[in-house]
Amino acid sequence: MRVLKILVVVILFTQQLSAQELVKFKVQFNDERIDSPVSVSLDGINYNTDKGTLVLYESTAAGEKVIPSQIETGYSARLWFVLKGVSEKNSERQFILKLEENTPVLSSKVSLKKDYRDMSLVMNEKPILKYRYAVTFPPDGINPIFKRSGFIHPLYSPEGEVLTRIQAPDHYHHYGIWGPWTHTHIGDRQVDFWNLGEGQGTVKFAGFLTEEEGAIYSSFEALQQHIDFGGKGEDQVAMNEILDVRAWNIGEGVWMVDYTTSINSPLENGILLDAYRYGGGIGFRATEKWKKDNCTVLTSDNKTRIDADGSFAKWCIVEGESETKEGRSGILFMSHPSNRMHPEPMRVWPLDANAGRGDMYFEFVPIRHEEWKLKAKQNHTLKYRMIIFDGKMDAKTAGMYWNSFAANPQVEMLK
Repeated sequence: MRVLKILVVVILFTQQLSAQELVKFKVQFNDERIDSPVSVSLDGINYNTDKGTLVLYESTAAGEKVIPSQIETGYSARLWFVLKGVSEKNSERQFILKLEENTPVLSSKVSLKKDYRDMSLVMNEKPILKYRYAVTFPPDGINPIFKRSGFIHPLYSPEGEVLTRIQAPDHYHHYGIWGPWTHTHIGDRQVDFWNLGEGQGTVKFAGFLTEEEGAIYSSFEALQQHIDFGGKGEDQVAMNEILDVRAWNIGEGVWMVDYTTSINSPLENGILLDAYRYGGGIGFRATEKWKKDNCTVLTSDNKTRIDADGSFAKWCIVEGESETKEGRSGILFMSHPSNRMHPEPMRVWPLDANAGRGDMYFEFVPIRHEEWKLKAKQNHTLKYRMIIFDGKMDAKTAGMYWNSFAANPQVEMLK
């Protein structure tokens, strides 16, 4: 009998170790959201323990339900999870974080795949995008000064439609999705890092800093150097840029990709980013299929291709004809409220762009109306999110996605 009692105590003690409750909290929504990434601070929680794994549960009327989650480490660690579908305004949900011995099996995740020239983000073998880290030369017969590395191409729709274009004959310096800083000044000298044919500067990939795969997101950080050709002596690095590309696991129907760029000038007197209609955080040269008669724009201020250029927006939908079942695909570009000049100015090619063909180019341009002086050895960050989809998107849906991006919902710890 004594042996049986000891055995029961051991079993109960083991169960306590296998499921130790760490914290309860609730998430409150003051606005309507869709596919919302949510983060909770892990300050004060020993998430580095080797005695188990953090497992998140949602408390529902039917009982506790496992919610996939992922830890983002750093100066202040956070636990990320995604509330898929629509979260209604003025609603709330409750969660429990436990320390357990057994780790739930993941049904799907975004994977990183690297070959000799590209870092790819793939969702269950379906491609999301490729980041070209190898130097890419222009076509034969074109001046090799147009070579470039450090850009996204192709960007795919969920059904596999390629939405980006590089090295278009009208603009050999266009590279899919990239950060094209154009008119800048180092002292009295003008340096152009985008119009490569000017021979003043370029941008090159300098190495991967991190690579991460997880249940909620997969990401990589790349160091990109903005090289000044015109200084005295050897070419110099005018800006170091850390590009963080993160794809969220929200399913296979829509891609959610964050594009975060942090720039830092090592130059003694920094660098001046001139006010100009081009230049900035995220630029997009669309597929050659998109022309004035089959491509549309809609901004958060209800602007279209007719009047969007130079205006300000929280978000902008760029859609066009595609070879998908829906016959249409697009990208919702979103600017984060922390960005300079937010709501952010845009460059949108007008309907008569490129000899009247109406080709599509879009860019958020934080220096469109005001110059930006970057002081030496200080970080400057711009955050963007892309929702890549097939079919059409309306303004209400775009607004819900932007709400999900703009701020974390209110999180309250429970006793």
